Amino acid sequence: MAELHDIVLRPLITEKTSAIQEKQNTYVFEVALCANKHQVKEAVERVFGVHVVDVRTCRVRGKVKRFGRHFGKRSNWKKAYVRLEKGDVLDLFSSNS
Repeated sequence: MAELHDIVLRPLITEKTSAIQEKQNTYVFEVALCANKHQVKEAVERVFGVHVVDVRTCRVRGKVKRFGRHFGKRSNWKKAYVRLEKGDVLDLFSSNS
């Protein structure tokens, strides 16, 4: 099995995800493309020490972009919507040092 930090890559923090976080206690993460829902749930529970109720995943297709006079494509990636149990909170901006 992959390492926990190889499954959950980074949190996605935007206006939309902040609104979902406040209303539904749901956090959004960029996860490995090969990770499934069970792996994401276990990784979030073990890394952050919270109880996960639900995980929803979706693949985001990479955009076709122009690089000078050539066209290229950004890589596909996967994001996961992780809903926590009522009362659990993730502090994504805390400093350990």
